[in-house]
Amino acid sequence: MEKLVSQFYAKYALVQTQQVRDFMHTIDWNNRFIGIKGSRGVGKTTLLLQYIRLHFEPNNSVLYISLDHLYFQENTLYDLVHDFYIKGGLFIAVDEVHKYPNWAIEIKNIYDDMPNLRLVFTGSSLLHIQQAKADLSRRVVVYTMPGLSFREFIQFETQIQLDNYTLKEIVENATNISMAITQKVKPLQYFENYLNYGYYPFYIENKNSFHQKLSEVILTVLEVDIPQYAAIPVSNSVLLKKLLAVISNSVPFKPNMNAISERTGISLNTMKNYLKLLNDVELLHLLYVEEKGINSIGKPEKIFLNNTNLMYNLGIDTNIGNVRETFFLNQVHNKYNVFASKTVDFKVDALYEFELGGKNKKNQQINELKNAYVVKDNIEIGTDKTIPLWLFGFLY
Repeated sequence: MEKLVSQFYAKYALVQTQQVRDFMHTIDWNNRFIGIKGSRGVGKTTLLLQYIRLHFEPNNSVLYISLDHLYFQENTLYDLVHDFYIKGGLFIAVDEVHKYPNWAIEIKNIYDDMPNLRLVFTGSSLLHIQQAKADLSRRVVVYTMPGLSFREFIQFETQIQLDNYTLKEIVENATNISMAITQKVKPLQYFENYLNYGYYPFYIENKNSFHQKLSEVILTVLEVDIPQYAAIPVSNSVLLKKLLAVISNSVPFKPNMNAISERTGISLNTMKNYLKLLNDVELLHLLYVEEKGINSIGKPEKIFLNNTNLMYNLGIDTNIGNVRETFFLNQVHNKYNVFASKTVDFKVDALYEFELGGKNKKNQQINELKNAYVVKDNIEIGTDKTIPLWLFGFLY
């Protein structure tokens, strides 16, 4: 345990707190047990260490550990936490719980047996607390951490503090909001860079090697995370790669399941399962029509890559129309329910409809629709029924 403590102190000393995600302030840290899940690369580990650095002195009351450490090949999480607790421990951050086979049962036992302890854990976006082999749903408050919004990216780049807005505020007051923002900063100056490398905060470490690191993240998800979680042979990761490659070269598109099955050599039922897994790890986004919903056994209406950084990384044709739709879906779905629409590109929360296009896009398509808006790229200021595309990056 001494080695774990010394390694924690080393991380504590190095973590920076100058750039802290706004996501930290959405968490109610007063809850006894908190779970934070999200895809690889969105900054969960950094968030834990920053929170500790901002709120604790490095002493016996606080500890950070990662469950992918070799220590846990021969020692249990429960025993370590119990030892920490009886020596005065009050707060422990547990990283990478998905790497530990019995994490849910042991966390439940820790909750029940150590009433004065606060614990925060992070895990893969694959984690489903309700399906865990222990009743954690009433013990743990779970948050899902997204990548950087466009607003956060601008803040990281400029150190200028910018407000976020609700969807209702944006559709009802796009002109005044966009004018207020553009008086502080020129969003379009940063937009292309965000689309290329701004979703994953590790871009800050080295922009030149960003896509190399993102490629490594993708491979780890395909070769390690999914096989471990879904208990599928590691050798089948080649099928996951093939499926992702086939879809990446066509997104966003209306899938023909039989055609994809024939092209990849993956059986129909297996392919549906793989698509769901790729959606859960946030490499893909499966978009459904409103009547079916995300839990439908029917096929998705369209398949997108999760974010525009993935589009640039996988070397697909970054058609500007595809990039616009991917950006819009990625930014909006983190806060709202987004579905495919029969009349326009997207329907959100069963209320608003949005048609996307360039700055010369006309409004005829929405003239007969209620609560419908044209979303235009390459414009700074919105007008009556027209909203700048970049503004949807200010929802969180």
